[in-house]
Order: sequence, then structure tokens, then C-alpha cells
Amino acid sequence: GKTTLLDQILFNSGIIQKAELPETGRTVSDYTDEEKFNKFSIYTTLSNFIWKDCKFNIFDTPGSPDFIGEVVEAFRAAESTIMVIDGKNGIEIETIKLWRRLDKRKMPRAIFINKMDMDGADYYKIISELEAQFNLNFVPVTMPMGSGNDYSGVINLIEQKAYLTHDSKEKDKQGEIPSEYLEIVKEKREQMIELAAEGEDALIEKFFEEGVLDEDEIRKGLTIGMRTLKVIPVLCGSSELNNGIASLLNFMTVAAPSPFDLHEVAYDEKGNEMIVDLAPDKDVSLFSFKTKIDQFAGKLSFVKVITGTLDHDTELVNPNKNAKEKVHKIFTVEGKDLKETQNLSAGDIGVLAKQTNLETNDTLCSPNFTVKYHNLRLPQPVYSLSIKADSKKNEDKLADALHKVAEQDRTFIIRYNPETKETVISGMGELHIRIILENITKKLNVEPILEPPKIAYREAITQKAEAEFSHKKQSGGHGQYAKVLMRFEPLERGKVFEFSNEIKGGSVSRGYLPGVEKGIREAMEEGYIAGYPIVDLKATIYDGKEHPVDSSEMAFKLAAKGALKSAMESARPVLLEPICIVKILAEEKFLGDILSDISSKRGKVLTQTPVGGNIFEIDAEIAQAELQKYSADLKAITSGTASFEIEFSHYESISGKIADKVIEAAKIHTPEHV
Repeated sequence: GKTTLLDQILFNSGIIQKAELPETGRTVSDYTDEEKFNKFSIYTTLSNFIWKDCKFNIFDTPGSPDFIGEVVEAFRAAESTIMVIDGKNGIEIETIKLWRRLDKRKMPRAIFINKMDMDGADYYKIISELEAQFNLNFVPVTMPMGSGNDYSGVINLIEQKAYLTHDSKEKDKQGEIPSEYLEIVKEKREQMIELAAEGEDALIEKFFEEGVLDEDEIRKGLTIGMRTLKVIPVLCGSSELNNGIASLLNFMTVAAPSPFDLHEVAYDEKGNEMIVDLAPDKDVSLFSFKTKIDQFAGKLSFVKVITGTLDHDTELVNPNKNAKEKVHKIFTVEGKDLKETQNLSAGDIGVLAKQTNLETNDTLCSPNFTVKYHNLRLPQPVYSLSIKADSKKNEDKLADALHKVAEQDRTFIIRYNPETKETVISGMGELHIRIILENITKKLNVEPILEPPKIAYREAITQKAEAEFSHKKQSGGHGQYAKVLMRFEPLERGKVFEFSNEIKGGSVSRGYLPGVEKGIREAMEEGYIAGYPIVDLKATIYDGKEHPVDSSEMAFKLAAKGALKSAMESARPVLLEPICIVKILAEEKFLGDILSDISSKRGKVLTQTPVGGNIFEIDAEIAQAELQKYSADLKAITSGTASFEIEFSHYESISGKIADKVIEAAKIHTPEHV
């Protein structure tokens, strides 16, 4: 209900004349064709409004884990968060994941329990679940009057006023609390005051002495408590009925931290970490946290001004690119609508148009104040596909479109793998990739060919081996001659390569040794078992022979290559496969099926930890080859409720039938078999 809530906020604050539902396709934030078609948020949308003389910049973010990058961008620019929780469904897995991200940022937050008019909505049960899950003080600021069909509005415990349900075309209005709620209001208000008092020592003293705080003192205590994460304020309502919105805004106007209450971490010119307080009376600096390419407006850079005041036609420095950048037009944003403005002050958020060289994560700053601000903390992609154009003529069009998406979406990654000779796209899930490709297909009229990406296997030796190899060639004039005696040993996993010279007596001149090392490196790249690179190898040359006329660096390179190849069989080579750490969050009822599936994928469960709310975190090691379709597999097992993250861990050896299949597949795809 986030998108509906935003529309109601903008309606109540007078920005729009009518709030819409996502099904209509006319909401402020879900305005793209793909959002209208899918009827859910895909992109983070920025809007702004004024409530009681306080300006808010507000982001509506997607709820699906496939679009987590959009959420991270909003977190990076915001000072606080309203976590919207469904009154019926309560805490979901994404709630926990996002909560952890907020914890890492130490970001103040409030809860809005939405859809109190839905059957099964249970305000107090959700508060109990929140307390059990996160072990914090959750303080009701507004409480519901009934739920489901009996829902009749909210009571603001600070104001001691009721906001009754009404025609959704009208705005929330204060009224008196119905008599049947006076007793519970008194009880809940006393609990709120007790927790609010913990925000400041002076308030605790007054509370102990007098047993009461006035409205301003309650607000002050909750504000300090929210900003220090001692308490989490809880509000409620129904965004569809436009109820509870005014109370939410009244509270956030007082309690949500101002940009000037916070600071940014940056690096100075020498790379030293420094703290920068947000302030308008300093030289200007800003951070670009999001990029969007609009078909009409062109490239749009979403920026947060950290210090000073940004004026148009200002010339700034981009220390990320060591280049100058002149700011042309500055805009504030309301969904898809841009409104030109003359300047942006510290703490404010806006858009710069057509800044060709400005990218996400770049800093712009005054030449007198050179800093670089911290980058976005983005998760690693979990789903990959090999992609190529359907025809030669469409190759450039497809590549250009993919790179434009990657410029806007930092969780969408394109890379060319020279080892497997394929272009691989990676994202946060099947839905993420599907929507990107559907959009490209529709706009360009191309049908890309998609396949699972090839796995980057490796080869390694398992025991010491020696080889003597001579390279001789006579072809008129100077010939080629080099002889090497070499020893090859396995290295610890991850050490890659080590070259050692143990020649005594000068049997091989030092000038030829770079050729020997090059030869070994080339032979390692070519592989031995299945053409995959050899890794974790120590190569030692301990003797050899050269010719005064026919020897050369090239001859010794070829001799070294031959030595490694002849030593490989007796060194007992093995195939290595990449192993990944997979972190899964899922409901307890799916635990058995998930563990069984991990076992069927040759996986090893490392830990399974309850994290509250009948949700478990499972950490496992699984071979990358088994994870090609894991997004779909986990979705099928858990009805789409679980989520997971993947990161590369290490390489492990494989043998038997698994290795035989890999070797056979490699033979089929070598040039002589095509």
C-alpha cells in the first residue's frame, strides 16, 4: 500500500487534486508503462510536499526484492524511513531484510500499519510480532478504532483526538474520541508517555516526579527516541480510505530528523575519511545517488546537496573523474513531472538534467572543497543469463540498450567473459531481468537469445611433478633452441600462481627467465583437462641449457609451455568448480523442503538460525552450477515468499560423473567440434 499512501499524502498536502489507486494506472509514482501493466512499483519515485511549513522529499520504493537497488538508492538519500506494514499479513521477509539495511545505516524509522479496514487486520498482534522480531520498544502514537468492517478511524494518542473514517475524497479531520475508547486510550497514552520519557534525562526526572508529560514533551521524547533508535513510533490507518494520513504527517513533521541533524562520511583529497555536517553556509558539494534516462528529457541525475547552495550555471569539480562539470538546469520532482528551480540548498534533493559525465555514485563539489562521498551499498546480483542478439544487425542496438539500463540500474550488471566468450547479464531475480528484457524487446523490436551462462571452471594439480623439455627448431639461418628442467607443485587454493628460479651456475641466462614465466602463464590459460585455466600452481625452473646463437626468450617460452603440458598427467590434475555462499530467508514451514533441495544440489548447510516471526536464515555452500535456476526453484518451494543472496566463496575439486560431464561438454564446444 505504499503507492496509495503516497498519493493520499500528496492529496492531503494539496499537491494533487485526487488520489488514485495503482489499478487505475494514474498514481503519481507508478507512471511507467511497465508499472501500469504489472500494477506494482518497479522504480523508486521522488516527490515533494509541504506540511505545516516543513518541506518533505519523499520516495516511493518498490516492495519486490528484485528491485532492491531502487530501495538502496532511496535509503542513501533519505534521513528517515516510514516502514509500511500490511495490517493483515504483518511482518514479511522483505521487512526483515530492509530492517537490517536500516540498522546498518542506523537510520531512524517509524511504522505505519496500513489496511486496517481489511478483514483479519490486527494492530496489536503486529506490534507484538515487531517487538519479538526486533527486540525494541515499539510505541503506539495512533491506535485504530476497530478493524475490518468495524474499522471507524484512528485515535492520535498525543493529540488525544480521533480521526474518523470519511469519504476518501475528503481530508482527515480531527474529532472527539468516542466514549467507548476513552479507557483504552488512557492506558495506551500512559504507556506511550513512559517510553517517551526515556528519550531525555530531564523528561525521565519530570515523569518520575509528576507522572505525566505535556504534548510538546511527549513529542520531544519520541523525537529523540526515534532519532537515537531507542523507540520506534507506530502509527496506523487505511491509505485506501484516506484515513490516518494527517496524524502520520503531523507526527513526522516533528519527529523525522532534519538533514541538519545528521552528517555524511566522505574522503578528502588524500583518501582520508572525514565527517561532513550538512550545512548551507559552506562551499557546495553534492552526491548523485540515482540516474534515469528519459526519452524526452534525456539523462536525469538525482542528487542530494550535502553542503552549500547549488545554483544553476555553477562550475564544479567531479573528483571521481578528475574533471570539471558545469551545472545547467536544476529541477525539483513530482513523480514524472519536473519543475525548474533556481537553486537547491543543503539537505535538499533534486534533479540535474543532461549532465553527460555525471554518473550514479559521483560527487560534485566546489574546487575549494574537494571531497568524495561514500558509494551506494548494493547487494550482489543473484540471477544471470547469457545473452546475444537475434541477428548481426541488432548487435549494436542490443548492446547500447543494455548499457543504458546498466547506467540507470546499478544492480543490473553486464560483463563479457573472455573465457567462455559470452556476454552475461546479471540482476536481482527472474522478474528483474524479465522486465528489463521485455522493455528492450518492445522498444527495439529485437528478440535476444538467452541461455544459462557457462560456468567458469578451473583446473589444478594435486601433486608435485617434474618435467624436462627441449624446444628445437631449424629453419635456415638462426634456429630455435631452449631446454628447461622444471618442477610443478600445487599451491593453496586462491594463491593462483608463483614462479621461482633455483638455477645455479648460470645454465640459463636471467634474460630468458621472463620468457619461461610467460610460457607457463600461457599454458595455464590454455588448460589441460578441458581447456579451463589452471590455477594455484607453483612453477620452479632449476636447470636448463641454452645455445649461444639459437636461444631466445621465445624459445624458452615455448620450452616452458611444453614442460608444463608434459608434467600435467603425472601431477594428477583435477577440475575445480566455483562454490557460492547462499543466504536464504524463509518461513519455518518451508525449512524442510529447502534443506532437502540444498542437499539435492550437492550443497552443504552451514547454519540455520531463527530470526523471529517464524522466519529462519539458512546459510549454505552450493556449487554455482547448481544455482542456475535457483531463483525459480526457491520461488516454487516457498510460493514466492522466500528470498536469498549469493556471493562467490571459493573453488573446490570435482571428479567422477560430474567432472566427466563438464569435460564432455567442453569438448563439444571447442572449435574443432563446432
